[in-house]
Amino acid sequence: MKMPSLEEYFIQSYFHDLLPLARKIAKDHGGYEEKEMAEAVSRVYEKYKQYPPTHNRTAWFEKVFTEKLNEARSDNLAFKAWCREV
Repeated sequence: MKMPSLEEYFIQSYFHDLLPLARKIAKDHGGYEEKEMAEAVSRVYEKYKQYPPTHNRTAWFEKVFTEKLNEARSDNLAFKAWCREV
């Protein structure tokens, strides 16, 4: 089964217009991989369903996406470390 592309993740989460911003954030904050970006936008969408932005959607996205990128990377690193131990 083929995994969805990064663009498809952004389309499905209704943030397709913010993909260029997301790529810039990922590049500027440590060179995140596309799989980390896909995980982050999925987490942003979950937060969006619970706490949608009330004013500036772009600023809200930038803040939450940065936070979720860090979470995605830390989960990925923890999983890799766990796999090495097993």
